[in-house]
Amino acid sequence: MTTKSPVNLGLILFAITMVIFFIVYYFFGGNQYYDITLKVNSFVLPLLYCGVAFVSVRSFWKANIEVRFKDAYKRAFVPMFVGGLLSMISIFLFLNFGDTDAKKMLNYQYVERQKNELDKEYKDALVFVKDDKERKELDQKYQDRLKGFAPERVQNKDMLTFNYFAGYFAVILIFYVVLSFFFGSFFRTRNPETQI
Repeated sequence: MTTKSPVNLGLILFAITMVIFFIVYYFFGGNQYYDITLKVNSFVLPLLYCGVAFVSVRSFWKANIEVRFKDAYKRAFVPMFVGGLLSMISIFLFLNFGDTDAKKMLNYQYVERQKNELDKEYKDALVFVKDDKERKELDQKYQDRLKGFAPERVQNKDMLTFNYFAGYFAVILIFYVVLSFFFGSFFRTRNPETQI
């Protein structure tokens, strides 16, 4: 039985990720675009990447009598890395050079979400205010933070720069490494002679 190539699985993962990206882009590109994108990135994609890593390692494990940690780790990591890297590059290029209006919308919705969260924090904190002095301090902190949302301060705010994508991918790499370590440990063949 031949095992699936981890690079090929990474290319398949890249294709599926881009299909998901364009489904969200075409069908949910309105008022909730940022929120839906955030939910997909938080829930759908991690499950997808975990599933493909599992398929990659398990197919290798089923086809080989002995599986070293390094082999299992590589089988999990490579598809996620290839799929994730190609997806990040493609999405970065699309939003920065293909449809800059979508990028502007995401940036605008990001700022609005941050402002709404600040307003919610302020209202929630009002419940615990005991006297006028605390109220004035809370109002002052709120007004100070609100200045960060002045139009002149947010008009050039860009969360979709190369640095942002690089930082985001670095965080994702940690997820890949931890998940690959888990799969590498779980699927490696245990040698009875070395066990105590």
